[in-house]
Amino acid sequence: MPDIVVMFFLLGLFAGIVRSDLSIPKATYDTLSLLLMLTIGLKGGMALHGNLSWGLLPELITVVILGALIPLTLFPLLRKVIGLNLANSASIAAHYGSVSAGTFAVALAYTQTNNLVINPEITLYLVLMELPAIIVGLLLYRRYSSALPNAKTVSMAELWHEALTNKGVILLVGGVIIGFMYGPQQGAQVTDLLMGGFKAILALFLLEMGLTAAQTLRPLPLKHWKLMVFALVAPLCLGVIGIGVGTALGLEQGSIVILASLTASASYIAAPAAIKASIPEADIGLAMLSSLGLTFPFNVIIGIGLYHQIVQW
Repeated sequence: MPDIVVMFFLLGLFAGIVRSDLSIPKATYDTLSLLLMLTIGLKGGMALHGNLSWGLLPELITVVILGALIPLTLFPLLRKVIGLNLANSASIAAHYGSVSAGTFAVALAYTQTNNLVINPEITLYLVLMELPAIIVGLLLYRRYSSALPNAKTVSMAELWHEALTNKGVILLVGGVIIGFMYGPQQGAQVTDLLMGGFKAILALFLLEMGLTAAQTLRPLPLKHWKLMVFALVAPLCLGVIGIGVGTALGLEQGSIVILASLTASASYIAAPAAIKASIPEADIGLAMLSSLGLTFPFNVIIGIGLYHQIVQW
């Protein structure tokens, strides 16, 4: 049986496909995503309380490099093989190099359900992989669009501001800092409530994600079949790379599963906001079709369990 939170995603997906009138109010979704990211940050910060050391630096630098290399690898593939234009190639490369907080949350719940041991610094991976990919994607666009007529010029200061100040980054980093400062005992009055409700929050969040994923697939855009194949094949390839890196770093089994899930995921919160502001020519609908419509369901329903099986093999 899959984790119970996955069933909520399937329920939302089914409701969307059959065109049910089920809907989650936008204010409720915003609140759920806020609580989810803040809770993830707090969990990571509390796990790091008393466990942070300089010895983690090579591991964290490796994760940052991994996040930057993924869009560099995918960009030429998207442009030459998938046949996307410059703006969409840079956009989707940034989305896939960046990571999904929702996928991370499901992977975290999966490790808890299966009693897998994870390293305390694992939440930092989510923060550290989010930013480099967005910056690299935007720099790729800037590099190749400079010769185009009417190209929009965006300063590096604007790029960094857009990447560093979106709500996801603020909540995750803020949660990590607060959790690290106070630890599980001093912060218990606040953190116990959030930690206890983590799976309930995640279940409702995934219900909305199921509804949204169904919308991106209706009607099925067969003219973008190459991108749709990419969205299903890329997670497998990237997940295997994550497993290789996690194994080389000597991580615990649960941490390798989470790292694989992160490398296999695609952002649908932080990256769209940055891309909309910096690459107006990019079709965000295409990015959401691949990242949220196909890659996210694949990882939630099949991928995370599959990465665990590969780690065990």
